[in-house]
Amino acid sequence: MKKHAFYADAKAGNSDAAFRLVQETISPEAVEKLVALAAGRLPLLASAHAFEKTGVNAIPEALADELAERTGFPIDGSIVQINVVGHTGANGFSRLAKQALFDGDVVDGADYLLVDDFIGQGGTLANLKGYIESKGGRVIGATVLTGKPYSAKLKPSNEQLTALRQKHGEQLEAWWIDRFGHDFDRLTQSEARYLERTPDADTIRNKTAAAE
Repeated sequence: MKKHAFYADAKAGNSDAAFRLVQETISPEAVEKLVALAAGRLPLLASAHAFEKTGVNAIPEALADELAERTGFPIDGSIVQINVVGHTGANGFSRLAKQALFDGDVVDGADYLLVDDFIGQGGTLANLKGYIESKGGRVIGATVLTGKPYSAKLKPSNEQLTALRQKHGEQLEAWWIDRFGHDFDRLTQSEARYLERTPDADTIRNKTAAAE
């Protein structure tokens, strides 16, 4: 997807380019899996309207439009990202330090399906899920056009969490709670993996602070 001729324009906000990009890269098999996941329900498609350095990323909305056309799922356009995080091309510490924030109306009790163009560490989707569920919605799944295979699972495994805690100790998790307001259980699998692969706790604290 990132090598597609229309990618740069679509990422910068060109809706026509985003439409062409989605049309030429969407997976029919993935669409079938979403229909099966919904199991007769009509989840609201909530896309991550991310602000990029070059404009508002048009790809998630174009993907949501295409999915609505193919599945009959309704689109929710009221939830938007309200800060600029610049995750595209950023390293892992920048993604961790700059968390996406969301605002907008959520339908209490409604089912939601999250839509984004790319999954790196999964933080944006996790934060969108958290926002919707904090307002009474139910997130039944998420879909993207492309991403890193090890990021496909958002919830961290017990094995990954154990490895992270054994390597960096309780003090780092206490610092993390103070800094971000949550413990390691609320990380994504990819975020936990990234931190566990970092040499030591001081590097994590220093590089996170520098990324801010």
